[in-house]
Amino acid sequence: MFTRTKASAVGAAAIVAFAAALAGCAGSAPGDAAATYDPDEEVTLDFAFWGNDVRAEMYNEAIAAFNEEYPNITVNSTFLSWDEYWEKRQTEAAGKNLPDVFQMDMTYVRQYSDNGLLLDLTPYLDDIIATDGFDESVLDIATINDTIAGMPVSTNAIGMFENVVLTEEVGVEPFEGGDWEAYDEWLHEARDAAETAGLEVWGGADPTGFIQPFELVLRSEGKSVFTEEGEVGFTKEDLADFWSRGGELREDAVVTPQQRIQEVSPKGAFDSAQALTEIVWDNFGAPYKANLGDAYPDLNLVAPPVTEEGAKDLYKKAGMLISAAASTDHPEAAALFTDFLVNSPEVGAIFGTNRGMPASQTQLEGVELDETAQQIIDYEESIADRIGDAPPVPIVGYGSVEAKFKALGQELGFGTITVDEAVDQLFAEIDVIVNQ
Repeated sequence: MFTRTKASAVGAAAIVAFAAALAGCAGSAPGDAAATYDPDEEVTLDFAFWGNDVRAEMYNEAIAAFNEEYPNITVNSTFLSWDEYWEKRQTEAAGKNLPDVFQMDMTYVRQYSDNGLLLDLTPYLDDIIATDGFDESVLDIATINDTIAGMPVSTNAIGMFENVVLTEEVGVEPFEGGDWEAYDEWLHEARDAAETAGLEVWGGADPTGFIQPFELVLRSEGKSVFTEEGEVGFTKEDLADFWSRGGELREDAVVTPQQRIQEVSPKGAFDSAQALTEIVWDNFGAPYKANLGDAYPDLNLVAPPVTEEGAKDLYKKAGMLISAAASTDHPEAAALFTDFLVNSPEVGAIFGTNRGMPASQTQLEGVELDETAQQIIDYEESIADRIGDAPPVPIVGYGSVEAKFKALGQELGFGTITVDEAVDQLFAEIDVIVNQ
């Protein structure tokens, strides 16, 4: 049931055409960008990021390495926790006084871009910001109205984790892949095997309780959660069909009961060993292993069920972006620092996977990969034929839609709401957000 509209591609011809337009209105065509940077000019950049003391020390090392190459550019960095970080940015945005360069999240990038607060990085591509280490689909992740609002630092994709040891204990063969119907059949097999083994374990949590599996189904059908224009990309019937499937799984008692999930919270069904599989972003492996502990050391990472063979239902999502402020007095220096943060192998060696799996192959070459990181790389290579263009950049308020979807999924799990009521409530929430 899923797919999407193609986001604007940034090919070489598009970059040249856009550069010409900029030359006419701003006097800074891509070919002139590097030339306007004066290596003798003393420049100061403010840089902000969310994180902790560990990440701060890594950035200090990265800035020191940057200064070895560009001693004339002083970078003053500050950091805050996630919530405090965005409160501070909102205050700065109101006064058009954002840092020259700062970490950006996909949840907020459209809001800041639509308000004209982010520097369009298109003119600096290739001349200052290297792009040869990025797949085109990854470069397109933060493209809004033909402008590039940020450079991806890291990416991840949807996958399915399998608890190898627990699956053996239950006595069922691992899910061998296939469509959703095949996965449903396997969930029934896992339930029967668990009952025979005398274990209170289920094949998986209800996959219809989260928006990501719904998005996979939509993308397989050429649809998206929201269109490029910010409109709803699916119908009430699409959502009702999806949630009804979850009802059948719950009635057959083949997915982890919602009550059991509440009991093990804040862990989930998978990382509390209540489920054999979990459909989730592929960078969840490390925290899952930490929560499961030594009793369950082996996790497989495989492709999620398919809705339609040959569909480009999977995509790479930006875990983090680096953006620059439209108000910066030093756009070329900001672009240089951005390039260093997303492309430098030395920065890759400093951070490892602290900021996620590097989006740039150039930076990835500097990372010393552990077993979990290598597993992600191998997995993403295995799903290359299912990777499509990134969906449209999320609308302002997408996080609220995702949270509402999850909350309604929980209510459906408890049986306190009907599918039709849940559908109406989600569309009401979307209406408020889209029309606010």
